[in-house]
Amino acid sequence: MSAIDKVMYVFPGQGSQYPGMGEDLYHGFETAKEIFEQANDILNYDLVRIAFTDPDNQIGLTRYTQPILLTHQMACFRVFQELTNSKITPVLSAGHSLGEYTALIVAGVLSFEDGLKLVSKRGELMGEYGQGSMLALPLMRDEAQLIAENHGCQVATMNLPQQTVVGGKDSDIEKLESAFAEQYPRKRAVKLDTEGAFHTDLMKTAALAFKETLEGASFAPSTMGVVSNFTAELHAEDGSATKNLLFEQLFKPVNWVGCLKTSVSFGIKTIIEFGGGIGKAPEPENKRPNLESIIKKNFRAFECPVDYYPAINLKTVEESAQSF
Repeated sequence: MSAIDKVMYVFPGQGSQYPGMGEDLYHGFETAKEIFEQANDILNYDLVRIAFTDPDNQIGLTRYTQPILLTHQMACFRVFQELTNSKITPVLSAGHSLGEYTALIVAGVLSFEDGLKLVSKRGELMGEYGQGSMLALPLMRDEAQLIAENHGCQVATMNLPQQTVVGGKDSDIEKLESAFAEQYPRKRAVKLDTEGAFHTDLMKTAALAFKETLEGASFAPSTMGVVSNFTAELHAEDGSATKNLLFEQLFKPVNWVGCLKTSVSFGIKTIIEFGGGIGKAPEPENKRPNLESIIKKNFRAFECPVDYYPAINLKTVEESAQSF
């Protein structure tokens, strides 16, 4: 099987948003413009204005961050499809937290409209009921879990074998941060900029409220394997388990290391990342892929080579499309 037959599409989560995201694609491709305008119509507010200029500093609010990121990811994906004549048939799709919804859309499980409505409500509820904060620890899961639970916190995300994110009430996170500095003086913990302790029990109220929205959603059979954040296994092909997996995902840890291990078991050799961007430079063309470093470090730990292609702005979408 050639490398093009062993492709996985990946989509980043919250934290990869920035003012101006998508504006280059919007003006460069009618396909991207249609996606952004469709999002405006579906949500009944000017998502384009917030994404491109963010005049009221709203792009960092979860209720806006999540639909903007999903829309940007879909714009990147649709333009990439256009430039490659949709000739790539991926084996898997996967997304980190919010990105799992985009992965389900490209797999045909959700329509763009239904997926956008779901993440809009999800973001609204996470912002409304969100409490607490999150801390990234340079520790393996078991070690991080021990120190977290000793201070009333929980494991929220396993990004790398040696990087685990924990969450808890603000006061507990502060105590944990102090204890960590004392216990591991040569290591550095990093406080994350979120509106709450996502993927912990502090999101349970939001998850229960979101469950009502999930009950009304339709999930179709998938056209490719979609990896679940919660189980690190594939969603059922017929979509029958997806509703519950998305409910659990809100207040249970994201096992990103496990998701990537699953991709290795499917023989993935090529990964394409769509949407988002990180880095201090304000221009879209100077942003870096959010997941690339984490994924490459995991694959090195697995001792598995992987080819990586970013499709996160006009420049990289065009460049990566030419590779296929």
